[in-house]
Amino acid sequence: MIIGFIGFGKVSQNLINLIKSEDVSFITSAEGRSPKTIERIRESEIDVADTFEEVASVADVIISANSPKSAVEVAKNYGKYVEGIYLDLNNISPDTTFEIAEHVNDFVDGAIIGKIDSAHPILYLSGESSDRLMFLNEFIETRKISDNVGDVAILKLLRSSYTKTLSALLIESSQIAEEYKLCNELFDILSLTEGDEFREKSLSRINNTLNNSKRKSEELEEIINYFEGNDLTMVKAAFKKLSQ
Repeated sequence: MIIGFIGFGKVSQNLINLIKSEDVSFITSAEGRSPKTIERIRESEIDVADTFEEVASVADVIISANSPKSAVEVAKNYGKYVEGIYLDLNNISPDTTFEIAEHVNDFVDGAIIGKIDSAHPILYLSGESSDRLMFLNEFIETRKISDNVGDVAILKLLRSSYTKTLSALLIESSQIAEEYKLCNELFDILSLTEGDEFREKSLSRINNTLNNSKRKSEELEEIINYFEGNDLTMVKAAFKKLSQ
């Protein structure tokens, strides 16, 4: 079994660390990659092809894990060379998954839930070819949602709508508490019901959201556009908050 990566970031690097088997080898290419990525590839000690076209043609499973913006372009450029399964792990919309599916055979829509470098992430899959990837459950908890391409992408959007809306509420509540010099006390009383790690996780969520507010508001806008026929009162309020 050969698993090929188009794009080689922290997700790809962590998957290599998790999938330890004499029956599985990995391949990627340094074609057009940055010095930082090339160093990451070198550290992983995997096979390196001259081009991504070669990677796509020899791999039994191709994993696209680069960026949402380039997901369709990657599928267009290399999907035609893939004879195995094409697994996309980018944070993309359902519409984008449908577009990718037009350019590749045996397409599987996927998502890794958990920190990028987590030792125990969960891999979610949807698509008719998902069954052929369930061997990954030996190395990383793997769950098939359905045979429908796009179902995992919908779940990612819904999860994102929840986390970003919650982040907006946390920011608003903590800013008001700060004005009254009661921020520590606020998190103390919330931790009584939300758990001992609530303060640390919430502050991390707040800082991450504030530091990436533009990108996160754009993601909320994408959610609003996709689910335009649904009630999105809270999501729209969060979008307005983050856009400020």
